[in-house]
Amino acid sequence: MQFLSSLPMFDPALAALLQAEEEKQRDSIRLIASENFASAAVREACGSVLTNKYSEGYPGARYYEGQQIVDQVERLAMARARLIFNAEHVNVQPYSGSPANLAAYLAFVRPGDTVMGMRLAHGGHLTHGSRASITGKYWNIASYELDPHTGLLDYDLIRTKALQHRPKLLIAGHSAYPRQLDFAAFRKIADEIGAPLLVDMAHIAGLVAGGAHPSPIPYADVVTTTTHKTLRGPRGAMIMCRAEHASKIDKAVFPGLQGGPHNNTTAAIAVALHEAAQPDFAEYAKQCVLNAQALGRGLLERGFTLVTGGTDNHLLLIDLRKKGLPGKAVAEALDRAGLVANYNSVPWDDRPPQDPSGIRLGSPAMTTRGFGEKEFLQIAEWIDRIVASGLDDVTIFQVGGEVRELCRSFPMP
Repeated sequence: MQFLSSLPMFDPALAALLQAEEEKQRDSIRLIASENFASAAVREACGSVLTNKYSEGYPGARYYEGQQIVDQVERLAMARARLIFNAEHVNVQPYSGSPANLAAYLAFVRPGDTVMGMRLAHGGHLTHGSRASITGKYWNIASYELDPHTGLLDYDLIRTKALQHRPKLLIAGHSAYPRQLDFAAFRKIADEIGAPLLVDMAHIAGLVAGGAHPSPIPYADVVTTTTHKTLRGPRGAMIMCRAEHASKIDKAVFPGLQGGPHNNTTAAIAVALHEAAQPDFAEYAKQCVLNAQALGRGLLERGFTLVTGGTDNHLLLIDLRKKGLPGKAVAEALDRAGLVANYNSVPWDDRPPQDPSGIRLGSPAMTTRGFGEKEFLQIAEWIDRIVASGLDDVTIFQVGGEVRELCRSFPMP
């Protein structure tokens, strides 16, 4: 057990739940594209004495005394991020990706202004203008979609829509788009309409850090990212921007949206960035892509339909309509077999978001545990067996045993 020995004595109920979760993570294959395994060092920083500190403000300009060490920790995290991503300015205080995106809105647009991002049902994020999000309620949203003929982003169509709606902020980024983004094309469109370009690279930050995906930093005015997912850090976020925007970004984060930063998370971000600077991280990032592509090949060979036909990054989106099964039922069946994925809408889905036609798969977590292309091809075979059986209980049970056996050969960090 990874947690302190005092917890089982003080709170046995919670200790038992943590033990159960550890066992579940150990014995299952996690295919959630936004999940990963943080190292023991990252988790140790998260549980450090910095949890005890409150530190409104920024290094050298705090509203509380006693921040001499905290300032050094935050400066260290910022310096490491600047070095890895070649960013001019970094803010490591946002609590998560959604507040980071909101800070960018607050810095660049006013309520009611037009903002353009990828439609949620086509792979975008809630904070790119979904009506279910505050971003779709406080700003006028003009979303762009995938090309119905190719299933890919068509930058000429995005340009046409941008010229029509003239957004005050253009967003590039996704949560379920399996292809690389053309940041230069987005920059050109943003310049033509006179709008700043925000890139949300939450999903691909680790791939960018490891050189397995092009970087948006040279093209964007501001870049937001979470620090978990492919970056393998704690549940936090960062904003990187050009030096000319530093002041308004910092003011948007604090005092615009939040109070004191979570200093223990800042420390864990610093650890994760130190890990990302090591040579083996580049190998991990490259393997994330290779593993996702292997999984995609295995699924295509078995008659599955993949949105965009494959992947250039760490994730896949399966359209199950030709299989005659809804995404939620398939995701639940896979989970019972120890293959943990999430149901997900697909472009032009005729089913509701709560019970959509697709499932999303990701490679980062199991790549961290040491899975290679061979293991991901096996995952494709297991998914096919379960789907082909019509989600039969006996098949699910059999696959579950095989999953647990494989997991024993690849320990958790």
